[in-house]
Amino acid sequence: MCGAVAFRIEGPFRGFQYCHCGRCRKKTGSSNAANILVPLAQFSWERGEDKVKRFELPNAKYWSTAFCTDCGSAMPWLTRNGKAVVVGAGGLDDDPGVRPTRSVFFGSRAPWYTHVSDLEINETLPQS
Repeated sequence: MCGAVAFRIEGPFRGFQYCHCGRCRKKTGSSNAANILVPLAQFSWERGEDKVKRFELPNAKYWSTAFCTDCGSAMPWLTRNGKAVVVGAGGLDDDPGVRPTRSVFFGSRAPWYTHVSDLEINETLPQS
């Protein structure tokens, strides 16, 4: 958000999925995380890697989070096995050229979750 950190990704990617687990919901403050799995060799920091802080839950086998220490924006994070980087698609400036192919941990979705196709659509903020 603030521009202090920048990164580059290149396809092909390992996958693009929506994660509905409780940790991803808390991390994003939303119904799900939209994660692209990028092979390590296809990810690079362009600037500001020193401004990225990582947080891990000791008991979480696959989950971590990272954020910019200046503005708090979500940042990519390296998986524990070191083979891929999890990149939140909402943090990209450009279209990655792929679309989500699955939802994971859908059984853990928020009780208030409503599928986007069931919602009213407005091109801008509607007037009250």
